[in-house]
Parts: sequence; C-alpha cells; structure tokens
Amino acid sequence: MTRGPWPGWRRHLYRCQRGQSMIEYVVVCAAVALVLGIGMVDSNSVLWQLIDAFQKAYRNFSFAISLPT
Repeated sequence: MTRGPWPGWRRHLYRCQRGQSMIEYVVVCAAVALVLGIGMVDSNSVLWQLIDAFQKAYRNFSFAISLPT
C-alpha cells in the first residue's frame, strides 16, 4: 500500500475532482447552444428546425397515446 504525503490525502483529491464533469458538461452545452443560437435570424436556422422537429414528434407521440386500445 502506498503512503501519501499526509493521512486522508486520497479523500482530499476526490473532493477536489468531484464537480469537474459537471463543469465540463455545462461548458459543452453552452458552446453547442451558442453555435446553434447564432444563426437564429430566420426560420430556416438549425435551432428552429430542431425545435419544430421536437414539436412534431411530441404531437405524434401524444396523438398515438390518445388513441383507444
């Protein structure tokens, strides 16, 4: 078993790294939103097409659920 510089040093390293993936996730999501949001000047932008696709998919899904069995 390897010994560290002081007792409990592994716990300390774990605590220091505990939010790293959340920060990376937020940065990546913000970059994607920025890239998609830059071209929102007209209705043919990528983001508006994505929003329309989600709306159509939800309408189709809710219609299919409302059908009697």
